[in-house]
Amino acid sequence: MNDKTDEGAVSKCPVAHGASPRQNSDWWPETLRVDLLNQHSSKSDPLGGSFNYREAFSELDYEALKNDLRKLMTDSQDWWPADFGHYGPQFVRMSWHSAGTYRLADGRGGGGRGQQRFAPLNSWPDNVNIDKSRRLLWPIKQKYGQKISWADLLILTGNVALETMGFRTFGFAAGREDTWEPDQDVNWGPETSWLKHRPLDTFDAPLSATEMGLIYVNPEGPNANGDPLSAAAFIRETFARMAMNDEETVALIGGGHTFGKTHGAAPESHKGPEPEGAGIEAQGLGWHSDYGTGHGADAIGSGLEVTWTQTPAQWSNFFFENLFKFEWVQTRSPAGAIQWEAKDAEAVIPDAHDPSKKRKPTMLTTDLSLRFDPAYEKISRRFLQNPQAFAEAFARAWFKLTHRDLGPRSRYLGPEVPKEELIWQDVVPAANHPLVNDADVAALKASVLATGLSVSELVGTAWASASTFRGGDKRGGANGARVRLAPQKDWEVNQPLQLAKVLAVLEGVRAEFNQSATGGKQVSLADLIVIAGNAGVEQAARAGGHDVTVPFAPGRTDASQDETDIHAFSVMEPVADGFRNYQKPTLRVSAEAALIDKAQLLTLTAPEMTVLVGGLRAININTDGSPHGILTDRPGALTNDVFVNLLDMGTQWKAVPGANGVYEGLDRKSGETKWTATRADLVFGSNSVLRALAEVYASADAGEKLVSDFVAAWTKVMNLDRFDLA
Repeated sequence: MNDKTDEGAVSKCPVAHGASPRQNSDWWPETLRVDLLNQHSSKSDPLGGSFNYREAFSELDYEALKNDLRKLMTDSQDWWPADFGHYGPQFVRMSWHSAGTYRLADGRGGGGRGQQRFAPLNSWPDNVNIDKSRRLLWPIKQKYGQKISWADLLILTGNVALETMGFRTFGFAAGREDTWEPDQDVNWGPETSWLKHRPLDTFDAPLSATEMGLIYVNPEGPNANGDPLSAAAFIRETFARMAMNDEETVALIGGGHTFGKTHGAAPESHKGPEPEGAGIEAQGLGWHSDYGTGHGADAIGSGLEVTWTQTPAQWSNFFFENLFKFEWVQTRSPAGAIQWEAKDAEAVIPDAHDPSKKRKPTMLTTDLSLRFDPAYEKISRRFLQNPQAFAEAFARAWFKLTHRDLGPRSRYLGPEVPKEELIWQDVVPAANHPLVNDADVAALKASVLATGLSVSELVGTAWASASTFRGGDKRGGANGARVRLAPQKDWEVNQPLQLAKVLAVLEGVRAEFNQSATGGKQVSLADLIVIAGNAGVEQAARAGGHDVTVPFAPGRTDASQDETDIHAFSVMEPVADGFRNYQKPTLRVSAEAALIDKAQLLTLTAPEMTVLVGGLRAININTDGSPHGILTDRPGALTNDVFVNLLDMGTQWKAVPGANGVYEGLDRKSGETKWTATRADLVFGSNSVLRALAEVYASADAGEKLVSDFVAAWTKVMNLDRFDLA
């Protein structure tokens, strides 16, 4: 190229050079994040839509992979030497921190998507130097390619690390598929700086860590106060938000701190920037230290310098033995962090890199919480006196920690899947009878429609059953028919009285069919609820002038109350469901933001969300029969009336005084009230992105498209937990 051509090319370069250009969110910080529904599309996936991870994993030489991981544990590298000659402890930490971001409240976080590779997690202060662990793993990941995902490998490596250090794990299941960009939907907190203390009274769910950038709690105590007793309250709260009870919490802390050490050889001022802030020449590594060698004995991580046990690369009961054997004196690490040293103790703890050196036993403030909190103390003493109980509790808690967000057991892959079913796995029994065929489904639809149940009742019940699904941890959904069980049957959003009425009628239809069916065929209530919802959609489409058949795949079964973890499902009760125009007075975000959040949990795209809201409003499934957003003169018919009337310039919208979030649609000429709506309705006219989508469905030629797109989105929601169909 000549100079003139080069100059012209530079002048037209679409990439901004120098100062970063301002984005829409900078100009309008309250802009609705519709873009959250565009994450993880095929455009970011290098493997393409034809790649099937289950098939790829089936070709993996699993034992060869594990053998390579075993060899890695003691293959110490000069650029990052292994403490105690064994990488096991740091790989346990890597796995723990991959899984430990899971939150029970919204099902987000966790290790199921390999997100530890991306910001912000790859650069959290609490993940300091875990980047080195992933680089140590790269040659193995490179060798086995796509037969093992990063998400699975990060967890499996922790299991192998434990096994090579003498611990017997509960099992391992693969099945985590990688994503290829950072999650944008996870609310890690409103703070603008790392490690800012969150008092318990302002520590709102779904947040689970007590400081921005931590996995759990500050190891120096709340706000680095050095108080083990006050730390216990924070430990209990944050572990509970990650689905752990007191025994599991004590087992995890004690088991994790049986191994390895923390790193605080010198003040943290010697540490360079985190991976996302480091220079391009660092190639994705961060926290470069200019203290001594920068690694090994000179490593700086958390700033704490603690080794808990006499055998830090071997399973033992030394953690609890040391916890209760000594009196503890508060000291400071070389980096100035609060920690504790055993009073009048001999130096019995090995040095990580010099076999000739010994150190006194040390503990973290949060370790001492297990001794000084009354409830934790009882559990800790039991583990002290019964090492086998401790080992079993840690094995189970570790398995739960690393598999909580993998979803139901039907997604589990590999030869080490435990046979035992655990209540937190949301077990659904296997079908033990022939399934209904198309003719049976047609007959069941006719029977349902003959009961006199309304279209809105049928569709609303099916939505209540299926829309509990969460894409993060793969919990919820229609399979199991848990909408008939506690706690879901009593959720306000599900209109308990109406729900009980509908379910009683459907039980009658089910009983009649099962008694008369031939060949041993049976229909579960879970399947029948979806069949009934499909019948309602088809009836609504016919009322709107369109004949459709909603696809249906049988195979759901009915869970029992004993198979249902009431507490774990209670936290899933919606504070808002914009698809049913429902919100509790305690909702702390706008109704439209809550709608986006619900749609993202359901893995919906923006067009799918739009057509579902418009269609469900037309069908009239609002909670408590609210008229808000039912912008049609023929409720119960699946039409595009809602979008047509919402975008009608003959209507002027005004807030209703004293009615928070409710608006009146007034005729511009007469001033008479035509409609009422909420923010979850009006956003489809006010937000430019959603208005563009609503305009598609409001067009004169869009009637058939709306029905077709609604049926596709509806079927997707009904089948979200049917992993057997993938």
